[in-house]
Amino acid sequence: MRAGRVLVNGRIVRDPEAPTSIERDRISIDELAVAAQEKVYIALNKPRGYITTASDERGRDTVYTLLQSGKSAPIDARWLAPVGRLDKASEGLLLFSNDSVWAARLTDPASHLDKTYHVQIDALADATVLARLRAGVIARSERLALKSVRELRRGEKNSWLEIVLDEGRNRQIRRVLGAFDIGVLRLIRVAIGDLQLGDLAKGQWRTLTESEVAQLAPSPPALSHAAAPD
Repeated sequence: MRAGRVLVNGRIVRDPEAPTSIERDRISIDELAVAAQEKVYIALNKPRGYITTASDERGRDTVYTLLQSGKSAPIDARWLAPVGRLDKASEGLLLFSNDSVWAARLTDPASHLDKTYHVQIDALADATVLARLRAGVIARSERLALKSVRELRRGEKNSWLEIVLDEGRNRQIRRVLGAFDIGVLRLIRVAIGDLQLGDLAKGQWRTLTESEVAQLAPSPPALSHAAAPD
């Protein structure tokens, strides 16, 4: 743009921050018209040990390597951004898209979109433990709460919990459990809203259907203008 190679409605625009609309404006680079990029929506089953970033200065594996290898067909992920995050030790459903407007609706705290996790803990979840978890905690002056928690199954020394969040605070589940000296052995996100991880193999991805995209982050209703009174 600073070299004067970009035209907007026939005029050179050198400011990369200049507002434009692909729907309303005619944009060209070196006199070649620019078209809107196809919208892409992807669900990945993230394995443990991968970090949710495009690159890592320490050479660690990132989720982007999964989009370009494995049994699923490789995809050009350069313009895809993760919709939300999972930390390195967490697993499960992770979304990607190049539709920033859709992603913003989905991650908006006001949406209170449920996210469901299966969590293996290093303790037995008796009634007292579950009651404490449901009450939530105050950590560093921040209120941390779980929308719901229940025991799924147990072994001799540990339990699997189903935990539902409707807000996205950093390492929220681990921080709540840690406040009661409960360690996390595994943490798997199994659903976002009505979208289930299902039988998607670990490390593999698939494209969301149109109905899944619409259900996850519905478009706001169009404004209607009432006719002015006579």
